[in-house]
Formats: sequence, C-alpha cells, structure tokens
Amino acid sequence: MEPITEIDPRYSAEGAEATPWEQARQQLARAETYWLTTVRPEGRPHVTTLIALWHEGSMYFTTGPEERKALNLEANRNVALTTGVSSMSGGLDVVVEGVAEPVRDTGALKAVAEAYVGKYGPEWAFQVGDGAFLTEGGGRALVFQVAPVVVFSFRKGDFAQTRYRFPAA
Repeated sequence: MEPITEIDPRYSAEGAEATPWEQARQQLARAETYWLTTVRPEGRPHVTTLIALWHEGSMYFTTGPEERKALNLEANRNVALTTGVSSMSGGLDVVVEGVAEPVRDTGALKAVAEAYVGKYGPEWAFQVGDGAFLTEGGGRALVFQVAPVVVFSFRKGDFAQTRYRFPAA
C-alpha cells in the first residue's frame, strides 16, 4: 500500500523535496537496530533498543511475556519504532507510529521467523509453538506486528522532514 507523502516545510531546508517512500521503506528494511517506545501504565514513556524487521508492509518485534514492553502493551498497544543515524551531516531517520498487534497464527509466525533468520542470521532462528516463538531455554517470545499508521522521515544534510500517511485498512 502506497502512503500519502507530504513534506513539512517548517522542518525542511528551503526548496527541499519529500523523501520518496521507497527510500524510507528501504531504511526500515536494512536497519539492524531500532528504538521501541511504549507507554507505562502510569503514563511515562518506556524506550528500549531491540532488533526488528520490516516484512510484508509492517514492522515486527519480539519480547518476553514478563518484560516491561509486554506489560506496557497489555494496557496500551500504541507504539513508535525509530531507526536512523546519529549524525547531522547525513543519513535518514525514520519513525513508524502504529498499534502493536500480537501475532499468534502459526503460519504467520513461521514466515516472520524465517524473515528474522534471513535478516539476522541463523543465531536468530526460532521454533514456533503455543502462539509465539520458542526460545532455546524453554521460554516464549511474543511477536508483535505494527502496521504503520503514520511514518516520519528526517533526511539530514539537505534536511527534509517527510510524513507518510497510510489509509485505514
């Protein structure tokens, strides 16, 4: 699905053009680490780094059922996933906002597990069972899908902030 793409001239260099969605999508696909922002039950933000992947139009990440991320998601599934470079002279930062939905279907979990191995290598191979990824130590890793609602990119060097809005499904 192609988003509606708009440059925000307030935060862009004069004459800058919107970053094409394909460039932002590629950044999401190739990044190795991301920052996940969730909301604690008392309303404070919780930010943590993790690995994730862009797969078939959505972001995917995992968490243990007792981790802070999972506990936060029980009460509020609104999240932001962020990736980019920490430089002002170049690069592209991308923020995906959406709702983290649990993935429990065995076929979908197997496809995501294969995508993790394809991106991160065999040390990130998961077995699938009980509606989750199974870990070597006998634990479970919950899998969440974030279909983008809105994505922001900030291109550094020539400075262009672009918003990509996705039509409601």
